[in-house]
This record gives sequence, C-alpha cells and structure tokens, in this order.
Amino acid sequence: MSDRSRKRAAALVYDAKGGDTAPRVIAKGYGAVAEMIVARARDAGLYVHTAPEMVSLLMQVDLDARIPPQLYQAVAELLAWLYALERNDADADTVSGGVPPGFPLPPIR
Repeated sequence: MSDRSRKRAAALVYDAKGGDTAPRVIAKGYGAVAEMIVARARDAGLYVHTAPEMVSLLMQVDLDARIPPQLYQAVAELLAWLYALERNDADADTVSGGVPPGFPLPPIR
C-alpha cells in the first residue's frame, strides 16, 4: 500500500503569546500513527480538520519545524476559521470538516 492511499495526519502547535513566530508541525504519520494522532487530538478536545490537501502539504514539513512562509496564509486562514468555530460564528455547513471559504493551498516546493 502506498503512502498516498494510507490515512495521513499532521498536528500543528502555535503559541503566539509564547513567542512562536509560526506554527510548528509537532506530529505526523501514516496508518496507525495517523489514527493515534487523530484519536489523541479528539480525546484532548481539539478540533480535527480533514482537508487532505492541507495534510499533504504539512507532511512535507519536518517534525518540530516551523511551517514555511508559503503556508502562512493558508494556515492563518485555517486558524482564523478555527477561532470562529470556537466562538460559534462558523457556518454550520463548514463545521463538518470542509475547507473554510477562501482556503488557499499553495505548493511548498
């Protein structure tokens, strides 16, 4: 089975107040590891976004590395959308894991 056909997951952390200059990839993996990442995030009450295009881009970033500048806008829009979700301002049709409106997905290579 190729890596593209297996389940994939990546996790980001971002603490602007703590001095992070950009989000970092803190976990990523395929198959059982991906399932564990998603399960632990859900157990912790974190939102799990399911955009395969974003996961594909994040899988290219090294572990514990900050996302590249090419992904700043896409991740910033995702974080703003998640903030709106937390504030109950998001459209109910997009809460199911769809891509937020205007979500750009640039190549990072």
